[in-house]
Amino acid sequence: MVSVPVVRTVVFTVVIFGVFCNISPPVYGQLTTVSITALPPIVNQPVSPAPKKYQNATIPVTSEPNYSPSISSTENEIYSTTWTTIHTTPKRPVDVSCLPLHLMGEMDHLTQEEFTSKLTDSCRYDRLIKPTTPSPLEVDMQIDLTHIESSEAQQMKSYILVQLGYKDSRLKYDTFSPKRGNIQGEEPLRNKIWIPHLTVRNERESAVMGLDGKDIFVQIKPDGEVKYSYRMTLTFYCWMNLKKFPFDYQICGITWISWSYDTTNLRLNWAKLNPVQIARNLHLTEFVLDSSWTESSTLPASFSTGGLAGNYSALTFKFKLRREIGYYIMDYFLPSMFLVATSWVTFWLQADASAPRAVLGTSTMLSFITLNGGLTKNLPKVSYIKASEVWFLGCSTFIFCSMAEFAFVNVIWRRRKQVEMKKPSSKHILIGAVTPSLARKHVRRAGSFNSLHKSRSCTSLEEKSENEKQDYQNNYLTVHSFPTSIQSVPTIRIANGSSDELIDLEDSVTTIPVPEKLGRTNGHAHQGWTTMTPHEVANWIDKKSRIAFPVGFIIFNLFYWTFVYAL
Repeated sequence: MVSVPVVRTVVFTVVIFGVFCNISPPVYGQLTTVSITALPPIVNQPVSPAPKKYQNATIPVTSEPNYSPSISSTENEIYSTTWTTIHTTPKRPVDVSCLPLHLMGEMDHLTQEEFTSKLTDSCRYDRLIKPTTPSPLEVDMQIDLTHIESSEAQQMKSYILVQLGYKDSRLKYDTFSPKRGNIQGEEPLRNKIWIPHLTVRNERESAVMGLDGKDIFVQIKPDGEVKYSYRMTLTFYCWMNLKKFPFDYQICGITWISWSYDTTNLRLNWAKLNPVQIARNLHLTEFVLDSSWTESSTLPASFSTGGLAGNYSALTFKFKLRREIGYYIMDYFLPSMFLVATSWVTFWLQADASAPRAVLGTSTMLSFITLNGGLTKNLPKVSYIKASEVWFLGCSTFIFCSMAEFAFVNVIWRRRKQVEMKKPSSKHILIGAVTPSLARKHVRRAGSFNSLHKSRSCTSLEEKSENEKQDYQNNYLTVHSFPTSIQSVPTIRIANGSSDELIDLEDSVTTIPVPEKLGRTNGHAHQGWTTMTPHEVANWIDKKSRIAFPVGFIIFNLFYWTFVYAL
C-alpha cells in the first residue's frame, strides 16, 4: 500500500522538475492526472492480476495533510492506481526568474548584458520613477566647458560635457555579484535606467553630440552610485548691455533646472570638487573669459496650478566676458581716422577746384557710412546710444564740416568786391567775409554826410573871423590822389595847417570840411580799416582750417577715449 508521504514527495518532485525544465505551472482549477504504480515486496508467490475493481481506480487527492485514500489490497497484488490532484494556485503565477537577486546566488559568471538585463528587469526595476528616498534625491552636477563663441546678436554657442551623479539603491549589486566591477555602457544602458531630466532655462536650441551615436556614457558602481555623462552643443541667450560697445564686458549665464520633480523630490547641487572645468586651450573669437562662478537657487514654475506647479531646484554657471578691442581698432577706428584725415586734403586744393573737392568730400562721407554699416549690421536694434555711435557722429561731423568749409570758401572765391575789415585778425576777417557789405555801407553813409556839410561851410567862410576860419581849416578832410601805377584804395586823412583853398592842383588834394565832432570820431574809427581780396580771404580760411580741423579732432579723441576707459 502506497503511503501518503510517498505521494506527496512524488508530487513535489514532479513540480520542481517542471519548474526547472521551463514547464509552465498549472493554472487554477486544472486537473492533473498522475499515474503511480506501487510495487509491494517481492515474495515467492505467483503474481496474479489485480482485481478489476482496483484497476484504473481514480482517487481524488486534496491538499489536506491528513488525507489518505483507503485502498484495500492483498500482499501479492500489484496496484496500479491513478490519482487526480487539484492544485489550488494563486491567481497570479509565481515567476521564479523574478525572485529577488540575492536569492538567486552569485552572478559573477553572467555577462554584463545578461546581468544588466536581470538587474533592470521590469519586474524588479521601474525606470519611469526616481529612486525612493526618505528625503529629496540629491543630484550632483559637473560641467566641462570646451568651447564658446558668439553666434548671433545676444546669443552664445558652446560645447559642454555634463556629468550628473546620484545614488540609486535599486541598482546595488555588491552582495550577489561581489567580484564584478563597475558597469559601464552607452546609450543602450542609459535606456534601461532612470535618469534625471534637466533643461536649460535660457536655451535657444540644444542637442546631444555624436558621430555614430549619441555621446552618452553611464557608469554604475556596486553600491548603486550612478554617473551619467553626455556631450552637448548649446545655443543660449545672453542679454547684453551695449552702451559701451565695443569696449564693453558682458556677464552671461547658463541655468539648468529640474523638469518634472520639484524641490520636495529632487535637489540639484554643484559637485564639491571642481564643479566647473574650463579647457586650457579655450579660445573665444571675439571675447576673453575674465572670470566665472557658480550659483544655486530655487526658481518658481511658470504655472501656479497643474503638474508643473511648485518650486524647482536650479544651478547656474555665470561667466564674465570682455570684448576684444583689437579687431575693432584695426577694422573700424583706424580706417575711420584715415577717412577723416582724407577729408582734410581739400584744404590744400585751390578754392575754385570745385570738382575734385566735391568728389573727395562726398566719397569720404559715403565710405565712412559704409564702414559703419558693416560694424552695426550684426548688432541688435537698441534704443540707447552706443559708444560706437558717438564715434560715428563725431567723425561724420568733421567730414561734413570739411565739405561745408569748401562750400563757404568757394562762395567767397567767386566774389568780385573786396572785403573791408577793421583789423586783419581772424575775428574781423570772418566777420568781413560773412557780411562784407556792412562796412561799405557805413563808409558811404559817412561820405554822403560830409558832402552835405561841405556846401554849408563854403557859404559862410567870408563871414567868419580868422579864428573861426582856423577852426574850420583844422577840420577839413583831405583826399589825396595817387598815380595810376599804384593800385590801392585812396586814403583819407585830416588836413592840419593847410591853406583855405579847397583844392590844390599841384598836390591833387581835395579838402572837405566836416564838423569837429564828426571829424574826431570818424577819423579815428576809419583810421585802421583795411581790405582784402576774396582770393586772399579764401586762402586764409583754408590755411586756418589746416590747423583747426586736426586740433579739433585730437581734442575730440582725448574726450572720447577718456570717456571709454575712465567711465
